[in-house]
Amino acid sequence: MSKAERFSLRVPRGAMVPLSAVVVWWGGVSAGLITGPMAVHPLQVLEAPFLDPSGRELWAALLASIGRVIIGGSIGGIAGLVLGYVVGSYRWAGLAFAPSIHAVRQVALFAWIPLLTAWFGNGEGTKLVFTALSTFFPLFLATEQGVRQVPSSLIEVADTLNLRRWTRIRRLCLPSALPNIYVGLQIAALSAWIGTVGAEYAIGNGRGLGSYIASARDQFRMDIVIVGVFTLAAGGVLLASIIRRVTSIVSPWSSEN
Repeated sequence: MSKAERFSLRVPRGAMVPLSAVVVWWGGVSAGLITGPMAVHPLQVLEAPFLDPSGRELWAALLASIGRVIIGGSIGGIAGLVLGYVVGSYRWAGLAFAPSIHAVRQVALFAWIPLLTAWFGNGEGTKLVFTALSTFFPLFLATEQGVRQVPSSLIEVADTLNLRRWTRIRRLCLPSALPNIYVGLQIAALSAWIGTVGAEYAIGNGRGLGSYIASARDQFRMDIVIVGVFTLAAGGVLLASIIRRVTSIVSPWSSEN
């Protein structure tokens, strides 16, 4: 087995493209092929979060963003699950709420920021509401579709047995809707993460990963901007991996399908 083959076995295939890009970036800057104020050496980017005073603010900013994702995402996620179940289960609720929710969903998410800042100001409330909206729509749609896809034969059996409402939810609706809900949860979690950082970047004030990137941009610190962008990407990948792992443990049949 050649050295190249042994290296390809040790390094995951998905990491080959990023590693190749870093090698080209490193070589281009070192050889002087990439010049100008925006040319930043990879080592400078690697050192910024640990040695640079401005770069070390990354960790506090990251914790602030994670806190907003947890709080805002939980609010929006619970609202999406509950309303999605109600709209999917009751015809009157579908007629009353579904058209309005689907119409609002067509508006680009970041187009809500000017309205939210006008209603709630530039403080923490706007960021949490925006994160909640980011999470609400994917989970609402997934839950609604999952509940609507419950086989009619199972509903007839539940009617014949006169099952209580909570028993129907626990034994019938929830297991049938879980595959859709898990997919919606993955989309909602990533939307909350990107939405939180995007809102922080757009609003600018306060602490958070988006504000961290915006501040570095204003100071022309491209090394810190790149650190923030890499952290955003790594956080999204890690979040998706955690949700897939939890899904495979809680509901292995969903991950197989």
